[in-house]
Amino acid sequence: MNKQIIFNLAVKDLDKSKAFFSALGFSFNAEYSNENSAFMVIVDDSIYAMLMTETFFQSFIDKPLAQAREANEVIICLSCESREEVDSLIAKAVAAGGRTPHPPEDHGFMYDQGFEDIDGHLWNLVWTAPPA
Repeated sequence: MNKQIIFNLAVKDLDKSKAFFSALGFSFNAEYSNENSAFMVIVDDSIYAMLMTETFFQSFIDKPLAQAREANEVIICLSCESREEVDSLIAKAVAAGGRTPHPPEDHGFMYDQGFEDIDGHLWNLVWTAPPA
């Protein structure tokens, strides 16, 4: 079996979050989804996110739920195939209601920009040049 990454994100409105990420081109696996959570496919067979209603998320923890619009614990970073893919996903995120906390950074060998989703979670998209 291949190793997989599955991370859980608390969301305020599951349907709105599904619509946001669908607009970015991510899909959902209905077999592992219900009224409390949605299993989002980021990279087939390897990277997934479980979007969970805040109430459902809280049933797994014994401390207060951090509000991502107020404080961040993590930045989710995804690699992209090209600079154009970075720009395209950023544009889709903004059009779907997200925001960009900083302008793109171009280091020549690496290009990146981040967005904040509708619940305040931070995502960074990065392209790196292949080795010469």
